[in-house]
Amino acid sequence: VRGPKVRRGKKKPPKGWELIAPTLEELDQKMREAELDPHEGKRKAESVWPIFQIHHQRSRYIYELFYKRKAISRELYEYCIKEKIADGQLIAKWKKPGYEKLCCLRCIQSRDHNFSTTCVCRVPRNQLDDGKIVACVHCGCKGCASSD
Repeated sequence: VRGPKVRRGKKKPPKGWELIAPTLEELDQKMREAELDPHEGKRKAESVWPIFQIHHQRSRYIYELFYKRKAISRELYEYCIKEKIADGQLIAKWKKPGYEKLCCLRCIQSRDHNFSTTCVCRVPRNQLDDGKIVACVHCGCKGCASSD
């Protein structure tokens, strides 16, 4: 089995890599397409939304395999974190109550928002005006509050 083009260090991947490699390669291909996607007609922030979403999807995939389905070994999970295939800080937040659906770390950093609060996507939908659709300016998330 030939190793995927997913960014890796010199260390040989642990046992079980061949099970997750096709999905990671597919997500890596989507990431390349998103990076090359023309951004004419989009706001500056909107052009990076697909990149944030794919990054989230890749990290969520590793998180679900290790913590929910228990389908990969700790060694493989730690390899993915160390090689930055998955975002270790984001996964650490998902393990905490209230952050299970967090879209990105920028949405909880108060320094990036007006009035030193969190992002509007963290506000539960039942507390927003009826019919009002909100999207995060940083990553395009339409709602990642745990109560949604």
